[in-house]
Amino acid sequence: MDAGEGGRRGLRSAVVVNPVKVDDLDELRRVVDETLTAAGWPEPLWYETTVEDPGRGQTEKAVAAGVDVVFACGGDGTVMSCVSGLVGTDVALAVLPQGTGNLLAANLGLSNDLAAGLEVAVEQGRRRLDVGAVDEHHFVVMAGMGFDAQMLADTSETTKARIGWPAYVVGAVRHLRDRPMKVRIRIDDRPPLRRRARSVLVANVGRLQGGVTLLTEAEPDDGYFDVAVLTPNTLRHWLELGWAVIRRRGRVPRMEVLRGRRVEITSNRAQPRELDGDLIEPGRSLLVQIRPGALWLCVPRPAQAPDLADDADAVAERGERRVEEARGE
Repeated sequence: MDAGEGGRRGLRSAVVVNPVKVDDLDELRRVVDETLTAAGWPEPLWYETTVEDPGRGQTEKAVAAGVDVVFACGGDGTVMSCVSGLVGTDVALAVLPQGTGNLLAANLGLSNDLAAGLEVAVEQGRRRLDVGAVDEHHFVVMAGMGFDAQMLADTSETTKARIGWPAYVVGAVRHLRDRPMKVRIRIDDRPPLRRRARSVLVANVGRLQGGVTLLTEAEPDDGYFDVAVLTPNTLRHWLELGWAVIRRRGRVPRMEVLRGRRVEITSNRAQPRELDGDLIEPGRSLLVQIRPGALWLCVPRPAQAPDLADDADAVAERGERRVEEARGE
């Protein structure tokens, strides 16, 4: 796929949209169609998600129709479902975030900027990323068990819609004093480790909600997961951990970092679990395996930098200009 300025062709595309996350679907469709047409692309195919099928089936239909790019337009669940439909194909994923706190969009530096998401796709910057697999589900950013998933479960959609990603802080405060879980962590074929942890995160990319980087060494295409084991016991421990993350220190207290390709976490009791910010069924175990280079992702730049948000601000400005020109403004 060509990422350069010269010799670009208009690509065939499809939009998989969660209509519940969109305020004005007709306006969204008009802006997307006009912008892509002005860029020399054919009008995209449109597929709406349903409660029964949050995006995977629609994505597979788009792939069968011969598209080059699938735009995931919705929240974390929509993006994750689209990823599952694209794993192992040559069709690229582009993100048009409409939900609050979309994790993959945060790692791309896109926020909820429609124009930037379109521009990233049109400029054809591509990277082949590793993908995590949990049963039939897939993720690109991270899987989690424990505190992080509990925080997501206790953050209301109303609060997220009103104040955005800081709503997760409200959900987090409710569980700072919860008792830790006793976990056994087995990475690849190494002997299992036993820990009393509040949360275990299996990360392919290191940025959390709100753009905060938790794992500075995580790279999206190195064939490995970075595993963060969080062990704070008191409010002071949480404050020390949070301050170190915000300051982007190399060493974060109360956080142990491991690396591997296959990660199995087993808890002494059922725990909430999440993939890329979307909750899955609670359970006592989480088995995560890596699929190296299994997904093409549209990114602000195709350069092999760990930070997928490279050039995000500049691409947002170019995107605004493109949308305005397409609308004749």
